[in-house]
This record gives sequence, structure tokens and C-alpha cells, in this order.
Amino acid sequence: MALLVCAALLLTSSADAQSLSAGGSDQVRIDPSTGGLGWFTRPYQARSVPPISLSNSSRLASLIRAGNLYLTAQDVVALAIENNIDVEVQRYAPLLQREVLRRAQGGGALRSVGQGVAAGPTSVSLTGVSINGNGIAGTSGSGISSGGGITTQLGPSIPNLDPTISVFGQYLHSTSPQSNIVFSGVTDLVFVQHQYQGQYAQSWASGTSAQVTYFSDFNKTNSPLYGLNPFTSADLDFQITQNLLYGFGAAVNARNIRVQKNNMKVTDLQFKQQVITTVAAALNLYWDLVSFYQDLTARQQEVTTAQQLLDDNKKQVELGSLAEIEVTRAESQLYSAKQDLVISQTNLAQQETVLKNALSRTGVSTSDLADVHVIPLDKMVIPAKDESRPTEELVQQAILNRLEIQQGRLNLESNSLNLVGVKNSLKPTLQAFAELTNNGLTGAVSPSAVLAGGVGSNYLVGGYGNLLSQIARRNFPNYSAGFALNIPLRNRAAQADYVTSLLEIRQNELNLQKTINQVRVDVQNAVIGLEQARARYDSAVKARELSQQTFDADQKKYGLGAATAFQVVQDQRDLASAQSSEAQSMANYSHARISFEEALGTTLEANNITLSEAMSGKVSSIAIHPLEAPAAQ
Repeated sequence: MALLVCAALLLTSSADAQSLSAGGSDQVRIDPSTGGLGWFTRPYQARSVPPISLSNSSRLASLIRAGNLYLTAQDVVALAIENNIDVEVQRYAPLLQREVLRRAQGGGALRSVGQGVAAGPTSVSLTGVSINGNGIAGTSGSGISSGGGITTQLGPSIPNLDPTISVFGQYLHSTSPQSNIVFSGVTDLVFVQHQYQGQYAQSWASGTSAQVTYFSDFNKTNSPLYGLNPFTSADLDFQITQNLLYGFGAAVNARNIRVQKNNMKVTDLQFKQQVITTVAAALNLYWDLVSFYQDLTARQQEVTTAQQLLDDNKKQVELGSLAEIEVTRAESQLYSAKQDLVISQTNLAQQETVLKNALSRTGVSTSDLADVHVIPLDKMVIPAKDESRPTEELVQQAILNRLEIQQGRLNLESNSLNLVGVKNSLKPTLQAFAELTNNGLTGAVSPSAVLAGGVGSNYLVGGYGNLLSQIARRNFPNYSAGFALNIPLRNRAAQADYVTSLLEIRQNELNLQKTINQVRVDVQNAVIGLEQARARYDSAVKARELSQQTFDADQKKYGLGAATAFQVVQDQRDLASAQSSEAQSMANYSHARISFEEALGTTLEANNITLSEAMSGKVSSIAIHPLEAPAAQ
């Protein structure tokens, strides 16, 4: 009987392990078993996790030509999803939570696993729109929590939901000198005993626990006073216990499973938040790089003008038509322009490093990427008009899309599930139990029993088969049933736990409302930030046009001798600064647009990203642009 129970359990465990292996992610697998006992040992084998991969996607190498990395904004999005380490770290979070669910299904306590959302990289210099760690303009929210969900454990202990088998065996040989041979019949009593026991035990989420125990005891002695010698006794015992108050019901004992399923949903939200944060940060880096290139062009023109002025002044000094001090002034202007150029060049180089590090798993540690220059292929284009929908409509869209609100609702639901267990602690402990035992005894008739006329019952004479037949026929049954009631007086700890949990839920409800209020503020600030960025851009464009007109006019005057060289150079510097401000204002508008999409929760949709592609790390919806290398900017 015990062997049959053991075999059934092991087959069940093996099938469960195989189903988990087949249905799980490729990241976590069960090593294939070898030999004929693989089905037996699989539940006890350690599962392996593949080592991390630091190889970048093939997309990165395909975009490098002639020592330059040519990127569009969509390339940056795809590379950030495929290669960014922060995103890769979050890909392990669902796998971790799946294993915690597996633990909860076995009756184990929940574990806090995973890491929080990492803030994206920031540019070398950034002015205008204020970006916090979550990449959302003007917000102070904490985003998705690092734990990924609820892990508290109060209330009745969760029973072990995995069945167990225990086997016991013992061999005993004892020799005891006897002071009274009337009771033993010998002066030295020799006793040999073989004991075996097998037990199958299991608990269920309903609060029911049961166990089946088979016990066999073989005995042999040198005493002539035993009627059966040797003899074997055995019993098959079945016990069942049911909690009726404390610890009753699946709502109490399976609450960890339900909570963990919510935690898995929170982890999916956390991964989505990491993708949003990383993509937004990478796009901000890209558009800042574009503005740095435009600033570099303006500073190069400034140096060119200053150099040309210096050359012209030197010629005029040689001809005697200009004072020598003008050469000194022109040299001063040239050195100042060169300083601006160096600053622009170093900012560009630093920005390239930051962007490459964000798009590669190995950063810039390899020479083939460290020496590559990043060439942006997109130009910043300001649309003719911005979002014109009513603010309240935008707010409602954000409330539906923002992940912080979804997480808050899931955590509130999980706390309510835990509250069921905490409330159950208020009840007394009442258990009903029943036990049924079938006994058996068999053996050989001893010589002394034969002389005395037998043992009185033919049922008792025979081999081990006779013993099993007695148990099966239930010739010697035992029955018992009863209840146990334990009532704690005052029950202060349970009362305090319940009220504390209820107060925490009230706090969670208020925090959820606070998050909703903050989303409204985020949307309104994002709309205002977009309007402000457009106004700054319009002003920067107008200032650049006026600087250009001033420079052109003074340059014509200089050609006619009506303006000084110093004025022309100063005009060129002012024009370069205006061009740089225009480029920065365009970048700031891009930041404001990205922040606006984050405030609405539409970053993934705006960049044509699907969560399944992000999780797989292969963005097939964004094609690689043609291999022909465009002219370097």
C-alpha cells in the first residue's frame, strides 16, 4: 500500500515538473534527466538559469559604417530596447515573480524580488524643461515600486500545499537478563524487532489536512510463553482534520497565491515603466546630440569669421591702412571663438559617449564602439500646431494609461486579499477530526501454544498475506472522532493587526487619490511645458533672424568702410549664440513633447513599440535603414 502511494505521488510530482518546464520561459529551464530514473529524480534536481548575455543586437553593428554610427530617432528607440542593460535587468523580473508564484502554490511565504525602475541617463547639459528621475516633466511621484507588489504576511499560517511522503525503518536486537523467569520463561530474554512505516500527508487550501500511515512491526523472541512466535502486527491508519473557524477556507489559505498573481501584474507594469523611462531618456539624448551638432556648426562659422577678420586686418596693417592694435583685437576675438568651439566639441564628444553607453550592453569598453562617432540623421522639426484636445480629456486618457494608478489599484486589491487572512485571526480555533485504523496480527504458533491447545483464532495464524487480508477485511477496526476548541481571551494582538491593516488600506486609498491628483498636475504641467517650449522656440527663431540681419548689414557696412571689424566679429558671435539658442530651444521642445507623451502614458504607442517585442528584446517593427552611408555632418 505504502509503495503504491509513493509511486503515485512521485508520478504526480514528475508530471508537474514537466509541465512547468514545458510552459515556462526559456530563461529558466529544468535540466534534462538522464537514465531510467529521470522521472523519479526530476522534482529534486536543481534547475539552471543561463548566464547573462553581453552581446549587442546585430542592429548596432549594421548601423556602423566607415567609423561612424548613423542613427535615426527610431534606431535609438530600437537599440535602447534591445541593448540597454536597465531594460535587460527588468526582463528577469517576470521570471523571478513566476518562481515566487511557484513557491506560493507550494504554501511558501512570498519573497520580495526584483529591482526598481532605473532612471535613464541624462545629457551633458540640459536647460529648459526640468526632467526628474522618471523622465516626467515637473512631477515628484515615485513611479512603479521596486518590490513589484505586496509581500506582507499576517493572519493564519499558510499550510504546506505540497504533499509529503515519509518512510521509517528500524532493526532492533536486544538481550536482557531476567530476574523473574515466571513472566518470560527464560533467564536471558532475546528480542528481535523489525519496524517499518510509510506515511503520505497532504494539506489543502480549504483548511483540510489528511494523512495515511501504514505501520508494520515484526517481532521474534526466545520466550516460550508467546502464543505466536514470531509474529507480525500492522495497522493502516487514516486521519483527517478540518479547520472550521481559524484557518478555514481558500480565501484565507490561498491568499498568497492570489496576491502573487497581482504582484506579477505589477511586475509587468514595472517592466513597461522601465521601457518608457529608457526610451524617453534615449530620445532626449538623441535630440540633445542633434542640437550639439547644430551648435558645433555655429561655432565653426564663428571661428571662420574671426580667422578671416584676422587675416584681413594683417593685410591692411601691412598696407598701412589699419592700426596694428586691430590685429591684437582680432586675435583676441579668434581665441575667444576657438574657446567656444572647443567647449562645443567636448560637449558633443561627451554626449556621444553617454548615448553610446545607453545603447550598448558593454558601454564603450570596446574600441570598435569607443572610437565611433555618432551621426544623427534626423532633423528636429517643430509641428505647425500642438495637441488641441481639452485638458480634461487628456487627463482622463492619462488616468486610464498611467502605470502608477494601475499599480496602486492592484496593490490595494492585494491588501484587501491579505485583510481576509488578518480578519480570520480574530476567530477562535475550532478543529474537527476523525481517525480510522484497521489492525492486523499474524504469526506462527509457538510450541508452547500447541501444547496448550492453539491460539484460539485461526485468523492469527499465517504469513504476511494473512495480515494484509485482516486489514482489508477490517477484522480489527478502531474509530475515533472529536473536536478541539481553543478560545484566546482578549485577543489583543489579532485585534490590533486587523485595525492596523484596515488603517493601511485607508492610507493606500488616499495615496491612490493623491496619485490621480498628481496625474492631473502632470498633464496640465506637460501642456503648459509644451506651450512654453513653443514660445521659447518662436522667440529663439526670431532672435536668430534678427542676429542674421544685423550681421549681414554690418558686414556690408564693413565692406564700405562704415563699420569696424570688431563690430562684425561681435555680430558673428551674437549670431552663433542665437543659432545655438535656437538649436537648444528645438531640443527643449522635443523634451517637452516626450514629457507630454509620458504624462499621458502614450510613449510606447507614440514610438510604435509593442510590449511583446520589448520583452523579447527583438524589435522587428522598426526596420534598419539602408546601408548606404550618407555624407557626414
